[in-house]
Amino acid sequence: GHNGMVGSSIIRKLKAEGYNNLVFKSSNELDLREQNLVRDFINYQKPDIIIDAAAIVGGILANDTYPYKFLMDNMLIQNNLIDAAIKNDIKNFIFLGSSCIYPRDADQPLKEEYLLKSPLEKTNQWYALAKISGVKLIEAARKVYKHNYVALMPTNLYGPNDNFDLDTSHVLPAFIRKFHEAKKENSDVILWGSGSPLREFMYVDDLAKAILLCLENDLPNHLYNVGSGDEISVKDLGYLIQEVIGHTGQIIWDKTKPDGTPRKLIDSSRIESLGFKAKVDLKSGIEKTYEWYLENHT
Repeated sequence: GHNGMVGSSIIRKLKAEGYNNLVFKSSNELDLREQNLVRDFINYQKPDIIIDAAAIVGGILANDTYPYKFLMDNMLIQNNLIDAAIKNDIKNFIFLGSSCIYPRDADQPLKEEYLLKSPLEKTNQWYALAKISGVKLIEAARKVYKHNYVALMPTNLYGPNDNFDLDTSHVLPAFIRKFHEAKKENSDVILWGSGSPLREFMYVDDLAKAILLCLENDLPNHLYNVGSGDEISVKDLGYLIQEVIGHTGQIIWDKTKPDGTPRKLIDSSRIESLGFKAKVDLKSGIEKTYEWYLENHT
């Protein structure tokens, strides 16, 4: 998954820290859904560690439109990689999921032990179920083989190399593109839902720091939340992005569209106790992301 937002951030961080013996393949070069291809590749490379940042991802619309793909493809990708790691006695594996694995109406902030305690949010249940199965597979592999296998569940991520496609993107990059285009056209912006849900966001380079911590230490647990600890309403996020971009039109909230989970703040105290702390504040991160968008999409 090195070409995605998360994977490319991890590559930048590892290279900056002096890791040069990095192996990666694009999805065109290696289809991670094909078990035999994955097994042969891992058997040939024999890496010391595998970082699984590959996934089929998207927002509410994409999850709801392509449920089979989101469930099946994500399970195939992670299962093939984890099984190949086990078959080749690879001792270190970092699996990346998402905070959407937790129940829709769980207490806030979300703790690791809330997993599977009550129903999921229906609009992203397919992706969530796939990632939950990955978490449990990591736990099982760790239990049976005693390897340093870890599952990280980041909060909502954003940053350079994000997906700005309005049909498949998450809320923050979608807002950046909508406000940018509306600024160019001197038009108003229509945003989905009421704006009332609360969301936590973390700049992707902060997640890369958590990856490095996992890579360089044997961790005592199989599952860790990774977040910034700060939350904002979707409505206030809209105003903040509008300010950063310099859009002066109106914001119209389309309340016929779904809001998704009402609140999603994760408790990152478990990994913070090991030395991790997110550093990039939301406004600075949005400014950096918009700069990248201007350089690469306009």
